[in-house]
Amino acid sequence: MRRLVALAPFALLASVSLPAYAGTITIEGHGEVMAAPDMAQINSGVTTQGATAREALDANTAAMADLIAELKAAGIEARDIQTSGFSVNPNYVYTDERDANGYSLPPKINGYQVANTVTVTVRNLDSLGAILDKSVTVGANTVNGVTFAVADPSELYNEARKAAFEDARTKAELYAAAAGATLEEIQSISETQGFNNPQPYPMYARAEAADSSVPVEAGEMAFAINVNVQWEMGTGAE
Repeated sequence: MRRLVALAPFALLASVSLPAYAGTITIEGHGEVMAAPDMAQINSGVTTQGATAREALDANTAAMADLIAELKAAGIEARDIQTSGFSVNPNYVYTDERDANGYSLPPKINGYQVANTVTVTVRNLDSLGAILDKSVTVGANTVNGVTFAVADPSELYNEARKAAFEDARTKAELYAAAAGATLEEIQSISETQGFNNPQPYPMYARAEAADSSVPVEAGEMAFAINVNVQWEMGTGAE
């Protein structure tokens, strides 16, 4: 009697139906969420010329002070204005003249150029066009572009992750069914992420009108996740 009881667990285990192992399948899924940006960064500044480096720097300093004052007057906080570039360079004049030996004469310095740029974060997009216009009006003669962003994209990426996983699972189920197999346990998940900025647009500064502003369009940004998921596959056979 005791021998029969000892064999019972083995008999019970043998009666459990388990799918036969058929290998693994790895599928990439893509998820993308579109959202309008809620902030922008402008890289702009002043480039000045002078007969001497001192003269060019003094002119640049005065113009940059006016620009920064105008930005702050427009509601930009000090923490959102950051110097991103500064340079002092000579202006060279080249000549086709040659010396007595026929060698080209070296270039001569004909004044100096000073460039100073700042990166400005604009958190109220409704004011972006007016800020661009006022910047040019007060003396900014270098605008290197506008970059849009979402201040906190974490929830957007989470939605893209869900969509990416569903995409991977849908495709994996399709392949498994076509192969006469079933999806079993997930073996691994890995992801990569990215986003697409809106396409560049033309910017026109109309400084002649006091109430004018630069026409800007923020568009939408794509927050994307690519995920690779690996499943075990079963044949479904018992």
